[in-house]
Amino acid sequence: MQTLVLLALVGFAAQLVDGALGMAYGVTSTTLLLAIGANPAAASASVHLAEIGTTLASGASHWRFGNVDWKVVLRIGIPGAIGAFLGATVLSSLSTDAAKPVMAGILLALGTYLLIRFTFRALPKVNSAKPLRLRFLAPVGLIGGFLDATGGGGWGPVGTPALLASGRIEPRKVIGSIDTSEFLVSVAASIGFFIGLGAEGFDLGWVLALLAGGVLAAPLAAWLVRKLPPRLLGSLVGGLIVFTNARTILITAEASPLVTNSVLIAIAVIWAAAVAFAVRTLRADRRLEAELAAASADAIDDDADTSVTSSASAAPAASGGPAAGR
Repeated sequence: MQTLVLLALVGFAAQLVDGALGMAYGVTSTTLLLAIGANPAAASASVHLAEIGTTLASGASHWRFGNVDWKVVLRIGIPGAIGAFLGATVLSSLSTDAAKPVMAGILLALGTYLLIRFTFRALPKVNSAKPLRLRFLAPVGLIGGFLDATGGGGWGPVGTPALLASGRIEPRKVIGSIDTSEFLVSVAASIGFFIGLGAEGFDLGWVLALLAGGVLAAPLAAWLVRKLPPRLLGSLVGGLIVFTNARTILITAEASPLVTNSVLIAIAVIWAAAVAFAVRTLRADRRLEAELAAASADAIDDDADTSVTSSASAAPAASGGPAAGR
């Protein structure tokens, strides 16, 4: 019962982050399941089965708030479903011992990317005049779907930064479209796992716990997508994923306690520094925005004062001319 309650809380938190950031539900949930000793294929299968419900709720919520571009959903979601089915088939054929370090390595790479991407790089400006084309979205979807099934997460970490970096769709619609198209990916991956593992490959207790937490968080996340700073969330989630999966790899490699502790302490220090840097950058950006707003307001006031002064000086001249004539 304690494990199920914990999974429900993780499902809530993961969906909250995923709905606001466009990634991290699968990566976060799968990382926790691996940490408690789950079979990698069973962990990914259970997460994807739960995601069928959470992505459906998330997509509906994002659609309600106007955060979905349906052309993007179809153009990236269908190739993503194909990649997810292939990835589930590959993972189902690996043994538990072989799959665990492979999955941890994929998650570690995705976590590292998240940490670096959102800590040190600002979101690009949007140029919506150039639409996203199928030749760009299809490869992104195929790769993202494959990594999502084999790594237990990866649809968001691949799709969201790629669409943001294109600069052709506003961030809230990137997140909403990626979350909505993930429904297709989750269905395809679940079918692949069912064929490869059978019904026993899914832990229904885990599925229901993750689903309950995720469904509750989906509407709140869709509303918060305009409120929460992506830079800070990305740093926090990326660091957590890196720390947890580095620990899994070190344990699997049977590293000595000294080496394991030293590496994890170093990662924790880097993680804390990244979060601190993200916070400082956010504060600096807000100060700059406030200064620009104040300067703009002062310029408007100065223009208004100049206009009033010019009008006042022109009035006597205008009235004095006729008087002098008389």
